[in-house]
Amino acid sequence: MPDRIVAFVFCQLLGAALGGWLAGERGAFGGALAGALAWFVVDLVRGWRVLRWLRGGAEDEPPAAGGPWGETADRIRRALRLRERASEEAGARLQAFLAAIQASPNGVVLLDAQGRIEWCNQTAAAQLGIDPERDLLQHVGNLLRDPAFADYNAAGAYYRDVVITGRDSSPGRPVRLSLQLHPYGEGRKLLLSRDVTAVEQADTMRRDFVANVSHEVRTPLTVLAGFIETLQQLPLDEADRARYLTLMSQQAHRMQSLVNDLLTLSRLEGSPSPGVSEWTAAGALLAQCEQDARSLSAVLGKDSHEFVFESPAGLEVGGASPELLSAMSNLASNAVRYTPVGGRIEARWRLLPDGRAEFSVRDTGPGIPPEHLPRLTERFYRVDRSRSRETGGTGLGLAIVKHVAQRHGAELRIDSQPGAGSTFAIVLPAARARMLTPPPPGGASAPRARATP
Repeated sequence: MPDRIVAFVFCQLLGAALGGWLAGERGAFGGALAGALAWFVVDLVRGWRVLRWLRGGAEDEPPAAGGPWGETADRIRRALRLRERASEEAGARLQAFLAAIQASPNGVVLLDAQGRIEWCNQTAAAQLGIDPERDLLQHVGNLLRDPAFADYNAAGAYYRDVVITGRDSSPGRPVRLSLQLHPYGEGRKLLLSRDVTAVEQADTMRRDFVANVSHEVRTPLTVLAGFIETLQQLPLDEADRARYLTLMSQQAHRMQSLVNDLLTLSRLEGSPSPGVSEWTAAGALLAQCEQDARSLSAVLGKDSHEFVFESPAGLEVGGASPELLSAMSNLASNAVRYTPVGGRIEARWRLLPDGRAEFSVRDTGPGIPPEHLPRLTERFYRVDRSRSRETGGTGLGLAIVKHVAQRHGAELRIDSQPGAGSTFAIVLPAARARMLTPPPPGGASAPRARATP
């Protein structure tokens, strides 16, 4: 402000000096008035230039204007730059926030006060069938027509969620979605969607597992209780007593096998995957597997099976040998149980051309219909329940095989046709297979054991 006054006085004095020099005393007065007027004109021009710059959006550099107008323009320019920077930072934070929501595994939909869609991420678009561009400002009720969601939205009980069937659901591959609305702001709502298919399936499997275990244990317990009561209350001769004790022993062994398999599954699920520091000869594992298979065949009264066990010399496999033996024995014992008398069972280790090792068990049993193949590794799943229990299996063998294969990074292959037998194979990765000696000419070695009792 002092500079502004000094400039005004200076213009008056300069005009007075020029007017007095040209026209005397009256000229001095007129010159002072002209100087003041000139200062006002110049100042008005500066202000008009600043005003025009502001009307143009203040996007260019401010006009060169001294004095208060120049300072005003400079301050306005700095304030605008600060506001732009703050706006850019806010926009960047908003984009980062939206990107985070976009990457969320759950669906997110923003609804306005009228229930219209303002924004949604790709997860919600895929789960709910929403087009992020076409369906903007569409009422969510027009797009989600499930009666359960309509009732939930109308009731306003947003403290809980509602589960609906997904749009891509099918009988073979069900999809279940959990939806929940969260009010916020002035009447707005946040719609969250979550795929709970796996959760519901796990809950169903848990209930089925408990029911199956209870049933499997209850049956032999009922038999044991009945025999014990008979032995306690009735006078029996030695032959009947021995027969009852034998049946009781069989049922006790059945429960023991079930408990052992359950403990094996629990141990497999709760321990870290085995490394490759432990190497075991495939032939040694096969020898023990052969012994178990022949013993089971004799116990079941099917010792007329034809067995073939083969393994290339020098093949070693890396991993937990007890787990590998358990998987091999389960596959071999299943083949023994389901192959009729006189049938053929082949168990082989072989080194594949790509360096992987494969253990396979092939039988000449009745085979498995194709609709049962995807569920064979489920716990207690049986193709024929009555026939399965007659063979003495617990229904957990293939579940154990699957877990052992997964823990060793292996692949479980199942090939079966009704009336043509079945082949089950475990394929270990190349990192878990090695040959100590080169294979003999002609590929795999000759059969290590071949017998037809």
